[in-house]
Amino acid sequence: MVRDSESVHAPVMLEEMVEAIAVDRDGLYVDATFGRGGHSRRLLAHLSSRGRLLAIDRDAEAFASACRLAGVDTRVQVRHGRFGALRDYLGEREAGGLGAQSGVMFDIGMSSPQVDESERGFSFSVPGPLDMRMDQRDELTAAAWLNDAETEDLAAVIGRYGEERHARRIARAIVGARPLATTTELAEVVTRAVPGSRFPTSSCARVFQAVRIHVNDELGELDRGLDAGFDALKTGGRMAVITFHGVEHRLVRRRFRRWVEGPELPRRLPIRGEAEPLARRLDSVGRGLRPSAREVGRNPRARSALLQAVEKVRSLDDAGTTTAREATGAAP
Repeated sequence: MVRDSESVHAPVMLEEMVEAIAVDRDGLYVDATFGRGGHSRRLLAHLSSRGRLLAIDRDAEAFASACRLAGVDTRVQVRHGRFGALRDYLGEREAGGLGAQSGVMFDIGMSSPQVDESERGFSFSVPGPLDMRMDQRDELTAAAWLNDAETEDLAAVIGRYGEERHARRIARAIVGARPLATTTELAEVVTRAVPGSRFPTSSCARVFQAVRIHVNDELGELDRGLDAGFDALKTGGRMAVITFHGVEHRLVRRRFRRWVEGPELPRRLPIRGEAEPLARRLDSVGRGLRPSAREVGRNPRARSALLQAVEKVRSLDDAGTTTAREATGAAP
């Protein structure tokens, strides 16, 4: 029996996300992480018949879900791929093109259907193959990487992306237990590697998170996607991002701070002046908004979510370039 994952998936901070970016009923929007489309559907309910939405996802089932939505709503266009390629997708878009988007939203991480489907291998609590690929067209699986990587590389990934303090010990245990083929085997290795720990499941969660991030290049994708999404916004357009753990929280926070504080001018300039900000934080979101206690009660997976959002006030070409040109004598 096929489960209707579109109906069971609960999008995190649904109203908060849509409220943050829905600035123009007739505008162009991007859902860079469509998932099962909860945020997209709510946004479309706010848009007029002239509004448009580009839905992107690299997961095959999520892409199929987006195609079904596009089949009943002509305002929707879809792309199957990584949101790091957002510039290419917007360049192909028939209406507006790069630089004309009213809003871009990202919901980073896994959807509930991905976690719950054992064959995807994302969860240490669900027996399955060590796959963890967001896009199953990719070659590199979690098993392939875990069974081939050097101890130092394993420890570096687990420490950086999982923020696990026993990273080196766990890495040595993985090498000693190879080959690994299933989620259960990896979870058992991690549990044995941290004897006496009061919370071995926490270490399992951090290791699985780290491996998943590495196999899918999730931080690299987020880095590229944020820049492409911000470049695509028109003045007054907004970007909103939901993240679920500290590594992603900090990456987004640093990028937003750079835009809000303005680009740093080259230190070699004899006259530096004051760089004007490219963006402002939304009053309703501030430096970050957490889900309500009521939502966490309904959906415990939302408890670590953080929503951050900015509004574009000018493009990089308009900010700080006069000072630089005057200082260097460059032609306007």
